[in-house]
Amino acid sequence: MRVLALSDPHLAEGTPDKSMAIFGPPWEDHPQTMVERWRATVRPDDVVIVAGDVSWARTLDQVRPDLDLLASLPGRKVLIRGNHDHWWQSAAKVRGALPAGLHALAHDALLLDGVAIAGTRLWDDPEVRLDNLPLRPGTTRWVEPEPEPAEEERNAKILARELGRLEAALSLLDPAAAVRIAVVHYPPVGTDLAPTRAARLLEAARVDHCVFGHLHGLLPRTEAPLFGTRNGVTYHLTSCDYLEMTPVEIARV
Repeated sequence: MRVLALSDPHLAEGTPDKSMAIFGPPWEDHPQTMVERWRATVRPDDVVIVAGDVSWARTLDQVRPDLDLLASLPGRKVLIRGNHDHWWQSAAKVRGALPAGLHALAHDALLLDGVAIAGTRLWDDPEVRLDNLPLRPGTTRWVEPEPEPAEEERNAKILARELGRLEAALSLLDPAAAVRIAVVHYPPVGTDLAPTRAARLLEAARVDHCVFGHLHGLLPRTEAPLFGTRNGVTYHLTSCDYLEMTPVEIARV
């Protein structure tokens, strides 16, 4: 069995007023490209991790066509919530709405054929330095404005809560699993792999791989991908445009 990943599909089957095409050529007709490349890459017994930003939908009714599209593709899918997944309100309601073959992680873990996977959204972390990301031509580097004190305090509280949820999810990983994978939406480390609070939690939990997304507008993945391995944890950026809409293999059992 293989574990693959492809995050941030930003589907909009139920919200046709939304389109990723405004973000440039990599996103033109991207659902069709993703489906074609997914079918050419993924086998029925594979697991595919989708690390958030599944859909532009705002309600469960709106998201159903997007979930049905994912369900129609080969493999078993493991989803977490991203910052744009406003349809994802409670784990119980989401799990009740998922078609067969889709699994939702909400600061917890599951075991699939010897692969233990734990996931939560995480949050922006000032410890994570992303200053030197290679942008596609025509992409403007986003510079975060200095937050107001109230916003800074709010972000710190959310990050602390998300780090607690990450620790709780990691504690549920099966200790006998052949492979241990963490899934978050926000990057837990920078490209320099300098230690962060999230990285320390991943290392303490003896995670083999960490999958994340959220970052867009980057030059496509090459044989020497961004990020890398630190203290036994290999970090995988799996955003759709970075992977040119093609699921990438993370591990196999």
